[in-house]
Amino acid sequence: MSLGIYIQVPFCQTKCTYCNFHTGVFTKNLYAPYVHAVCRELAEHAKLYSGAGIGWTPGLPSATVDTVYVGGGTPSLLDPAALARMLETVRAAFSCQLEEVTLEADPETITAEKAAAWRAAGLSRISLGVQSSNDTELRAAGRLHCTKDVFEATRLLRAAGFDNLSFDLIVGLPHQTAASWGDSLGILLRLRPEHVSIYLLEIDEGSRLGREVLAGGPRYSADALPDDDAMAAFYELACARLAREGYEHYEISNWALSGFRSRHNLKYWRRAPYLGFGAGAHSFSGRERWANVHDPASYAATIEKGILPAEQVQHVTLQQALEEEFFLGLRQLEGVDLGRIEKQYNASFQDRIEGLLASGLVELDGTRLRLAPARLTVANEVFVELLG
Repeated sequence: MSLGIYIQVPFCQTKCTYCNFHTGVFTKNLYAPYVHAVCRELAEHAKLYSGAGIGWTPGLPSATVDTVYVGGGTPSLLDPAALARMLETVRAAFSCQLEEVTLEADPETITAEKAAAWRAAGLSRISLGVQSSNDTELRAAGRLHCTKDVFEATRLLRAAGFDNLSFDLIVGLPHQTAASWGDSLGILLRLRPEHVSIYLLEIDEGSRLGREVLAGGPRYSADALPDDDAMAAFYELACARLAREGYEHYEISNWALSGFRSRHNLKYWRRAPYLGFGAGAHSFSGRERWANVHDPASYAATIEKGILPAEQVQHVTLQQALEEEFFLGLRQLEGVDLGRIEKQYNASFQDRIEGLLASGLVELDGTRLRLAPARLTVANEVFVELLG
């Protein structure tokens, strides 16, 4: 059995206007005690889980860790020595055969010295928070980098030996137009990262932008958002251009050149086990899901007491597992093995699927059920029909 490790670093330089993640701007004095707490949670994970009443799935304690993902927040803000220490602790606490070690980074935080130190520490993949290659869009979203920083960051990472880069872009940012979106795609293809993630902007009422949209105000350029039809057109343009350039569309929001799918993220969509460490990190053992408290100071203080700061521990019921099979599995363009699911869960979905097939929302190839490629932007409709 293989196992993924996720490490959450919740620190940011600023809060993006659209963000409702449990991250924030904290004093740097918190960085060192936080890293110390994460390392302790890693080193003492079995004892901490036992104390919290979390049971192991058979085979999981001896599983081999093959992926590590350091996300946030902006983990590239940490001193490289702190990142190296966390990775060293992973190697000491688990049986490891690391095939992919990812760090999320913002373009303006990257230096030649950091990039070289990351490689020396064993990082093999950088996920770059590009979001847009239009400076007006970046400013409106509260991002601190500009387009030239993306070029420089890519140059520095390539010079340090990174041959696995992922770029994030967001569809639907304020002031985004067909022309500016086309330019962002053009710059991405010019820099040619091995992996691409494209997310549709979600207006969350907990974000500054979301609150302004609900209030009908102009702050944060809330009055300059593209409409849903435009966003769908931008997404479809990305699908077409990336396909022409040799990128495989393997998940609703993700594309990769051959051999560069995100091994770690595939664990989420395939319901494989992963353990999360740090404030707000989520875990899945195969039978249970749990999450740590979100406040980094509270997290660190609880770990120092020798207690796992889990705020929710949920035993996954058979019905919940079945729902996850579809909700997560159908995000992959290869779909799910419907025959296996029906047999494993002793359920039949033929009646529901007939309507979805007739409406062109899904395709059935033997026992393989997948979303219709032209209907990916309405995936939620399929999930509601299948699971409602």
